[in-house]
Amino acid sequence: MYSCNQLLQALEAGQCDAPLAAVYTAGGLTQARARALHVTQALADAFAPKGAAALFSGPGRTELGGNHTDHQRGHVLCASVDMDMMACAAPNGQNVIRVQSEGYPTLEVDLSDLSPRPEEANSSAALVRGVAAGIAQRGYAVGGFDACAVSNVLSGSGLSSSAAYEILIGNIINHFFCEGKLDAIELAKIGQYAENVHFGKLSGLMDQMGSSVGGAVAIDFGDPADPVVRPISYDFAASGHALCIVDTGSDHSAKHLTEDYSNITREMRSVAVHFSKQLLREVPEADFRAAIPALRRECGDRAVLRALHFYDDDRRAVQEADALEQGNFAAFLALVNASGVSSSLHLQNTWSTADPRQQAIPLALAFGRELLEGTGSIRVHGGGFAGTIQAFVPLEKLDAFRSGMEALLGPGMCHVLRVRPQGGCVVVA
Repeated sequence: MYSCNQLLQALEAGQCDAPLAAVYTAGGLTQARARALHVTQALADAFAPKGAAALFSGPGRTELGGNHTDHQRGHVLCASVDMDMMACAAPNGQNVIRVQSEGYPTLEVDLSDLSPRPEEANSSAALVRGVAAGIAQRGYAVGGFDACAVSNVLSGSGLSSSAAYEILIGNIINHFFCEGKLDAIELAKIGQYAENVHFGKLSGLMDQMGSSVGGAVAIDFGDPADPVVRPISYDFAASGHALCIVDTGSDHSAKHLTEDYSNITREMRSVAVHFSKQLLREVPEADFRAAIPALRRECGDRAVLRALHFYDDDRRAVQEADALEQGNFAAFLALVNASGVSSSLHLQNTWSTADPRQQAIPLALAFGRELLEGTGSIRVHGGGFAGTIQAFVPLEKLDAFRSGMEALLGPGMCHVLRVRPQGGCVVVA
């Protein structure tokens, strides 16, 4: 265990290089050490902690397959990426959590009342309170801590900065107050609870699982209490393609979009309710297709199209995972493209009806397809409506693709990512 000052000395002396390099393989040890020193010094300056300090990481995640299938207990394919939130934290002996995220005011959460607060909806404070509440509900005595954090997870990017934050906070509490007894899957469930109940967004569990578990994973959410997690062994670096996340410049985090996301869940569930079920996973696809005329009258055409997307993309997510395991990257790319078409036409999550003048995602997809010239794959990324698109770009086309997208959207808007083996974790303790 290190005090904050001891951790600073150890970082400066290179004594923490091995654990840093194990997590930050892609970004380079020099950059990782500089970030670690930065957050540790920030903690010392802001809070002067007296107890044990440690470094933590919560990575972003990319959705590889299964767009909006998780909240219906379907199948997904996702992976943690080499953008993360890093924090240095230490217990403060008080009943309050204080988090200073770089560029934002320090937030404080009083642990004496962990019930949801309507005034905190859509805020970081709601996520912190929700994670603390979820862990307390499991019988742990959650205490206060101070933390300073930095992030290179693109906000509103579909890389799920909210899940990265939840997993970061969950790992801090787990380390200091739970003896590390909560595993990655349980921490993901706690993060989803925080987002659903406290933050007010009816998300599924994919974001948190992708951030928490690490690497590429196929997940079957058929039993929410015990999801089946299958690690997928595939070397994306050997595929001859770069994974690009393109920021369209539209605000994925706008408050009115929370309703757009939630409407997808509500409309899919309205179809399930027709069959006296709560989720589409519980309704056989043959029964759904036979009832489409009645469902159009009862639920509306958009709900029917969104349900059709669920069944098709749920099946595709399994096929995508199988294709990767079999080393068939061409089949994987074809399935990703098919998923993108379904998201655009059936799920309809590429732009918001609340702001029809903003259609940055369809525009970026159109330009991206021209640049790819029938190669690779391209689709909406994550929740949709605004934010980012995802593309697998042949390496020989990467420079042209990046320059073309940035000519449309602005410098620095096309990001090349790598799949990260580690999920949320204690980096140095």
